[in-house]
Formats: sequence, C-alpha cells, structure tokens
Amino acid sequence: MTTEHAEHAEHAEHTEDPEHAERPGRGRDTEFSYAYAVVRPAAGLDGDALREVEGVAAGPVRLVGAGGVAAAVGSVPGREFSEAALRHHLEDLEWLEEVARAHHGVVEFLAARTTVLPLRLATVYVDDERVREVLRGGAGTFARLLDRFAGHVEWGVKVYAGLPRDLADPDAPGPSGTGPDAGPGRSYLRMRRREREDREAVRSAAAEAARRVEEAADGIAVELARHRPQQGELAAGSGENVANDSYLVPGGRSEEFRDRVRRATRDLPGVRVEITGPWAPYSFAVLTGPEAPGGTSRP
Repeated sequence: MTTEHAEHAEHAEHTEDPEHAERPGRGRDTEFSYAYAVVRPAAGLDGDALREVEGVAAGPVRLVGAGGVAAAVGSVPGREFSEAALRHHLEDLEWLEEVARAHHGVVEFLAARTTVLPLRLATVYVDDERVREVLRGGAGTFARLLDRFAGHVEWGVKVYAGLPRDLADPDAPGPSGTGPDAGPGRSYLRMRRREREDREAVRSAAAEAARRVEEAADGIAVELARHRPQQGELAAGSGENVANDSYLVPGGRSEEFRDRVRRATRDLPGVRVEITGPWAPYSFAVLTGPEAPGGTSRP
C-alpha cells in the first residue's frame, strides 16, 4: 500500500450505517450506497464532470443532495460491502489498498473543484434515501465544517530519527587497536556504549525537530492533528518515526509553510523530515452525534 493511501486508510477506518445490515430483504446481490465526502454543490460538479472520475468497485460517482449540502456517492455490491464481508475485507491489505486508492481519488477530484468534508473509508449506507436522512440531520454541522475548511488544505509532517551508523550496519567491524583496552570484550562494550549514545543523540535531535516544526507552523497553520507514529509497513524509509502530525493550512500559504518547516529542521544531524500534501482535510473531518453514520464518533 502506498504511504499516502495507507495514511488515509489508517485515519479513516470503516464506519457503518446500522440500517446497512438490519433492513430485511437485502442480500448479497443488493447494492449499497458508498459515501466519499460531503460537499457544497458547485458548478464544477455537474453530471458531466463526475463522469471523469471512477469510484470504488469501478463504479460511477453521483451527488445525493439534501439540507443544502450533498454527498458524493457510488453504488457498491453487497457481496463485498455487507457487514460480514467488510469485517473480512478490512483485514485484507490488498483489497484495502484498492478501495483506499479509489476513495482517495474521488475525494481529491472533488477537492480540486470545491470544498470537501472527506468521509471515512468504507462509509456505507443502505440506499440514497438513507444518505439524504443523514445529510438533513447533520446539515448545520456539515455547513460549519465546510465553512471551516474553505480555502484550506492538509499538510502532513513526519519526523524520523535516523539509525546511527553502527546500528544501520550490524555487521560493521568494531574498533581495532592495541593496548590493555583493545581486547574483544572491551571493544564490544565501547561499541555498544557509543551506539547507545548515538541513538540518544539522534532521538534528542528528532524531538527538537518536532518542536521546531510546530513552532514554524505557528501563525500559518490554523489547526494541528497529532497521529500515532507509524511503524512496520506504514513507516516509509529508514529510521524511527517519532512524530506524525497534520496541519490545516490556508491554501495560499502552502509554500510558505513548507519552506518554514524545511528551514527549521535542516541543520539537525540524523533527522529526516517528510512533508506530504496538499490533501483534502482528512485529519480534521471529525464528526460526532447524529450526523455521524450510525451515531458513531466519526464518519
């Protein structure tokens, strides 16, 4: 899975409409309504424009409107998006990558044309009428969030502590020499002590980089969202991910934001800073209450 798709999949886990599984007479051959995002209807989102984008399950995308806003929706097969099927599929990284890529593609297509409130991956409703009910019930919240996101984009900043030289190459030869302290046992202890000191120095530099990034963003970014540091397959490149943050930035100040972050961290040895974006505001699209699908904490 690519880093950006994995990142958004991690921050956008599946949320399910309770009616999705409960309405009688709906089996594996039924189609459900898959919602990508909430938007304000715009001239650039007419039917002809939406034909340019392909959604999940290679399906077309349409707008379902109510309450002064609209949801970008596509039809998906029940055999893949029923409650039971999703429990299985969300453990399948290959399937998840395919869905995340299509989901992300639709959201970015919309974001290039209007303000979007991205919904979580695999937000599935029983039908379009259920989508309209949710839009009407949450119209005020949706409008406030769309106002807040207008003209803003998300930038991700990850800080990595690089591996000290000897840790990066466990087979590297240890120090050699002569004298009373040159025995293999003492050499090994000196090497381990140096590795420990190097590791602590790099982690300290990485912590300083994270502090500087936040300081550099102050006055430009209007919001900050902190995420868990990434590990395993989600961590791109070498080193230990020590900070994984997202910033909501006015679109017109994106270059200034990137330049400030780069300048603030470029003199710190052993530290790698990765800046990604601009994205739709995935990390800030947090819904609670009845407007969230199924009344859960997020869409």
